[in-house]
Amino acid sequence: MMQQNLSSKRNNLRVYIGSSLLFAYIVISTLIIGPIILLASVLPFSIRYQIAQLWIKTLFWVLKTTCGLTYEVRGLENIPKNQSCIVLSKHQSAWETVALRLFLPPQTALLKRSLLWIPIGGWALATLKPIAIDRENQREALKALIEQGMARLKEGLFVVIFPEGTRAAPGENKKFNAGGAMLAQKSAYPVIPLAHNAGEFWPRYSFLKYPGTIQVRIGPVIQTEGKKAKEINAEAETWIAQAMAEISQST
Repeated sequence: MMQQNLSSKRNNLRVYIGSSLLFAYIVISTLIIGPIILLASVLPFSIRYQIAQLWIKTLFWVLKTTCGLTYEVRGLENIPKNQSCIVLSKHQSAWETVALRLFLPPQTALLKRSLLWIPIGGWALATLKPIAIDRENQREALKALIEQGMARLKEGLFVVIFPEGTRAAPGENKKFNAGGAMLAQKSAYPVIPLAHNAGEFWPRYSFLKYPGTIQVRIGPVIQTEGKKAKEINAEAETWIAQAMAEISQST
């Protein structure tokens, strides 16, 4: 498996062509689907979400076809069937910001407010109930996360948070921010830890995407009632670190 991963990262012609085709598809499809989602803003949220889901499913078919990049998920049985959760996920690339919508229940995510200013794509994203914060004002950002996060959880949505705050290179571990754990403490909704190695194949800040299979691990539910944010973060961080080590050993 290690040999396969090493050979897949050679910058050969297939990698350049596949990555270019994927980029072209993303640009063109966003210009088509974005306005459709914007027009659907007068319709129920569920319809806008389904339109976005169709785009994501097609995107990942194109990703597999052009770049040879797929994924494998273990731990789906850990996802509660009838309860919203807060997902604390490893953050290595742009892949997981989209891919988690493929195998987790309907969700929203914590993101930078500036992303909503991007023409067409960002405007469409704004209609999908994101929790958008200004990172420069940490106090207001935490307040927005708690207020909007609790509202989204009560609506039945999962809330996806990348507690590292920014993308970490493979093998790099950043300290978890307290925001997601604070939301869990105040809301008493359970937490699901999630690990993956997307950065090995879709590197941060890289135009190139490499063939292979991204490994995703979904951990058991962490009950949060009566726990402090520090405890919740520690449990999630420990599980994710162990899962990342197991992924590294298996590949």
